[in-house]
Amino acid sequence: MISILGAGRASAVAGTLLLALAGSSATAQMVAPGSVQPYIQPLVQPVVAAVQQAVAPDLDQLVASNSGEDALDDQAQCLATAVYFESRGEPLQGQLAVANVVINRARSGRFPADWCGVVKQRAQFSFVRNGAFPWIDPACEAWRRARAIARIAQKNLAVELPADVLWYHANYVAPRWRNQLVKVEQIGAHIFYRA
Repeated sequence: MISILGAGRASAVAGTLLLALAGSSATAQMVAPGSVQPYIQPLVQPVVAAVQQAVAPDLDQLVASNSGEDALDDQAQCLATAVYFESRGEPLQGQLAVANVVINRARSGRFPADWCGVVKQRAQFSFVRNGAFPWIDPACEAWRRARAIARIAQKNLAVELPADVLWYHANYVAPRWRNQLVKVEQIGAHIFYRA
């Protein structure tokens, strides 16, 4: 499920709506301290989701608005390269999820601390050969999208996966390491995991 920035605004709007509801005579009731959560949660979740959807652009719009020709820094270039080689045939959400895993790994303390280090780490990404990336056609549409996804992830404009999701594999393979992890979700052909 994609979470796009604007959640703060969504929460503020949801809070305002709840205050308005609480002020009405139909919903104003005495509730024992500590028992408010069961009543509020079902009201807040749909309101926040609806406001987030209304306030934030969708991922297609974000890709379109971040597809410029401006250069990426070295770290974002590594991120875009991982997105391109690992998920260029996947839906945009799947491409963003791959970018999230790279970023999550760099932040986790369990992998190298920068995106290039994560992507070039030995035996982690099969497209990397001796620490080098294969050639990419800079004029192709898949590379343009991968660069846009890298910009979106770098700017934290959208997040597809929680910060503790550090692993994934294609659904046509069954690596043994997955048995030690908790499956989070499948997006396109990739299955994502947390410890």
